[in-house]
Amino acid sequence: MASITSRRALLGASVSLLSLIAAPAFAADAAPADGPASTASGAVSEIVVTAQRLDAARSAVEPALGATTYSMPEAFIGNLPSGANVQLNQVVLQAPGVAQDSFGQLHIRGDHGNIQYRLNNVILPEGLQVFGQSLSPRLAANIDLITGAVPAQYGLRTAGVLNITTKSGFKNGGEIGVYGGSHGMIEPSIEYGGSSGATSGFISGSYTGTDVGIESPDGRGTPLHDHSDQYQAFGYLDRILDDTSRVSLIAGTSQDKFQIPNVSGLRPDAGFSQNGVTSIASEKLNQNQKEGTTYGIVSYLKTTDRFTGQASVFARYSELQYTPDVTGELLFNGISQAARKTDLSFGTQLEGVYKLNDAHTIRGGVIVSTDRTTSKTSSQVFALDGAGAQIGPAAETIVDNSKANAWTYSAYLQDEWALAETLTLNYGLRYDRLDAFRKENQLSPRVNLVWKPLDGTTVHAGYARYFSPPPFELVATASFSKFVGTSAEAPGAQNDLPRSERDNYFDVGAQQKIGALTLGVDAYYKKAKNLIDEGQFGAPIILTPFNYREGYAKGVEFSGSYVAGGFSAYGNFAISQAKGKDIVSSQFNFDPGDLAVIAHQFIFLDHDQTYTASAGFAYRLGEGTRVSADLLYGSGLRKDGDVPNGDHVPAYTQVNLGAAHAFEMAGGPLTIRADAINVFDKGYEIRDGTGVGVGAPQFGPRRGFYAGISKAF
Repeated sequence: MASITSRRALLGASVSLLSLIAAPAFAADAAPADGPASTASGAVSEIVVTAQRLDAARSAVEPALGATTYSMPEAFIGNLPSGANVQLNQVVLQAPGVAQDSFGQLHIRGDHGNIQYRLNNVILPEGLQVFGQSLSPRLAANIDLITGAVPAQYGLRTAGVLNITTKSGFKNGGEIGVYGGSHGMIEPSIEYGGSSGATSGFISGSYTGTDVGIESPDGRGTPLHDHSDQYQAFGYLDRILDDTSRVSLIAGTSQDKFQIPNVSGLRPDAGFSQNGVTSIASEKLNQNQKEGTTYGIVSYLKTTDRFTGQASVFARYSELQYTPDVTGELLFNGISQAARKTDLSFGTQLEGVYKLNDAHTIRGGVIVSTDRTTSKTSSQVFALDGAGAQIGPAAETIVDNSKANAWTYSAYLQDEWALAETLTLNYGLRYDRLDAFRKENQLSPRVNLVWKPLDGTTVHAGYARYFSPPPFELVATASFSKFVGTSAEAPGAQNDLPRSERDNYFDVGAQQKIGALTLGVDAYYKKAKNLIDEGQFGAPIILTPFNYREGYAKGVEFSGSYVAGGFSAYGNFAISQAKGKDIVSSQFNFDPGDLAVIAHQFIFLDHDQTYTASAGFAYRLGEGTRVSADLLYGSGLRKDGDVPNGDHVPAYTQVNLGAAHAFEMAGGPLTIRADAINVFDKGYEIRDGTGVGVGAPQFGPRRGFYAGISKAF
């Protein structure tokens, strides 16, 4: 396996620019593993070495050959202002070409979503969460963002692959802490890892309470009615069976409650009356949403001199429940809809790598998964006459329930061909089939060429054919015809089911190391048929997919990092453009006038952002002290102008500062930290409430001061 792992090091096309700036984190290493009393220290060391070798073998099954990979290790996360106390999306925003949106959404290279999450290279199925995030940076030993023309093992979600290598537990010890500050934020947390003989494990848990659970709709630092309670737990357990095999278990859950924030000073003006009530103050509305997800993965790894294989079974159950303010929503919107949606997904992932000879390494795999969704809605609406006037003194009830199933089947085969010592070609085929609302399939070629002409220089170029089904759990199944003649009648009457997106994707880039400085550049172009976008069209904050008949995304990303002694810094800048033409599914959600315009011309996608940048530094001040800062810049997401999405909200810059000091103590260090988020209090809009499929306005965070204390044990 040594030859496989060494070749993997050659093939990282634009790897680890972020990991290069990771100064040592101050949550110091836990105490060495003691192991059971009956186990000799030599045996413990042998187990640790075996675990490391099995980790390397697992990585060799799915290296990102020729793709663009940005690594964010645990030390990098710890050095960010707020460290691992932030949500996962805030960490990923430090990578090139990642634009932020409301509800914690991420847009990578002009895509709406289309992100695949993996834990230790095993797929984590999609869920129904909108506001909450089921994965915490606390569980990560490393986070890789893989983009570009990705090789054949990656499919269905291809804008970016977020592969999280979880913490394990071959060092006995843990950490307990509490973090909090402005806007009612409090976050206690605990994590622990340990081993006993050939068995190791890691657990973490946290609670977050905050008065800014969802972005502010009016720019207030602490919005009205915006409290959130969020609980997360994670566990990892593995058992080394012998020096060639291991079985592992991953399990986690996230349970969140959100108040929907209010804007003050508004009154209903639609002219409706609910049992004599005609008005209500907007600040009195009481809308709430619960989101929960639970997941599990079991994997078996086997490695020999020439072959490594991993078999995994994965499952995820997610639930979303929206509770409306019945009278308020009826008077303001003409509809009040209680909704409960669930999604159960499970599947299997079988993959392997075989070292055929010095020139060829063969990889292949089969992935099969299924989804079962349920949707139960009860809507209160007003009956209207032909002139649009309300009929009767109160609303009537429309119940709309549905169930659906989906299956996806994927298989791939590829060859890593060492053409020369410095030149490698990775080529392969992937087949995907979807059996859901539609039956679709595609055979997708992939090819990447990586050239390393000089020490420190890497050049790559690649092409990939992509097949991306719409998020099955989000496809609207409501019988909108039931609402004809009511205050909730849809703008249109056409409802073609969403189709799978089919892309031709091209990527080329280079990386150069010059002493302590590393520079990278990467350019991409995607030509799409049935381009998938998502929008919010109903009262429950649930996104609905739809297609543009054709579209494209193109851009270029620049990245750099510098490391010298106790100082490290990074900077990224991306230019992007994403457009679509002619909406061909879920048309009933759109204004007919907008559909007519979009049918005949390309428009910017609502999540397009022309310029995106991130930067940061960390500096060690003597023993145990660290200061750091990071910056986010965006030229602004789209809003309506002369045409839909024809303008953009103003540009913004957000600067965050952090400092930490570790005091050496018996049993482990005591670490204190202080952070300032949006230190210059630059209020900015993420959304202004206009644009294709855009809901209410949202604003970025206002200035906040936070502090934390943690103790290793």
